[in-house]
Amino acid sequence: MTVASRSNLYSDLDVQAELDAAMAPHTWFGIGGSADLLIRPNTLEALTTLTRRCRRDAVALRVLGSGANLLVDDEGVDGVVVKLDAPFFQNVEFNADGLLERMRVYGGASMEKLVVESARRGLRGVEQMAGIPASLGGAIRMNAGGKFGAIGDVVDAVALIGTDGELRVYPREELAFAYRASNLPAGIVVWSSLRVEPSDPIACRASLKEIFAYKKSTQPMSANSAGCMFRNPTVAGVRESAGKLIDLAGLKGTRIGSAMVSNEHANFIAVDKRGEQSSSGRIGRTDDVRALVELIQEKVAAKFGVDLQTEVVFWRRGEQEGA
Repeated sequence: MTVASRSNLYSDLDVQAELDAAMAPHTWFGIGGSADLLIRPNTLEALTTLTRRCRRDAVALRVLGSGANLLVDDEGVDGVVVKLDAPFFQNVEFNADGLLERMRVYGGASMEKLVVESARRGLRGVEQMAGIPASLGGAIRMNAGGKFGAIGDVVDAVALIGTDGELRVYPREELAFAYRASNLPAGIVVWSSLRVEPSDPIACRASLKEIFAYKKSTQPMSANSAGCMFRNPTVAGVRESAGKLIDLAGLKGTRIGSAMVSNEHANFIAVDKRGEQSSSGRIGRTDDVRALVELIQEKVAAKFGVDLQTEVVFWRRGEQEGA
């Protein structure tokens, strides 16, 4: 896109726009190049209009959530990147539609804050998301979760802006959630209605502490990583731990340039932005992570005959993928 055509997409809309916006500060890996155009809509109308214009002009449109499961290419990403961090898109409506058992959570809302506030109010239903960094939209899109459950367990409805810019509401009976997947069509999650259950606030907070303690003891929470790199594969009809397979392949601690397989949890790849340089002489490179991912896939396939699929989303020029 030329600068002029970029401006035509958003100049009359209620948005904040940034050209050549650095993506590294927006991701948990903290690496990667810039986005040609980063847009932060302030209203639903601005978002729907922008979506229609991107489709009209065949401009790639990507949605940036919390950046917790995202790896941006060193050369950056083309098209438009949308971030839903305006107040409207971070809103949480408790007692939605006058029902204590429902809350409406907008796409840019932080799951971490939602989990804590729900426990404070004595509401059960989302505690399984404790310790999972995500925006609501990103969590819904990939049915984020872990040992204690997934977000899809409590979804009652999802409002989605399709690639045509139209807002549609999908009720529970039209939705299907599976391991790290949903049947939602392409588009942007505006809000979701979640089912919750009134409970004792003290008991809710105790459950959170238990989950956080478990994650802290089993995962490198402080590392520059994006959580689990690979989906847990199905082997002989049974869901197997990707981390276990990587560990048994002898890959813990394996390093390529600035990227290393965590010694704490083999399904985590950490980036050392202060330590060993990549082959290019630069520290903290997406290419290092890519190379390490490919090495892991090759070694695990050779040893166990299992093809590991990434859970982390890769953004690169010329390709359009979800966030």
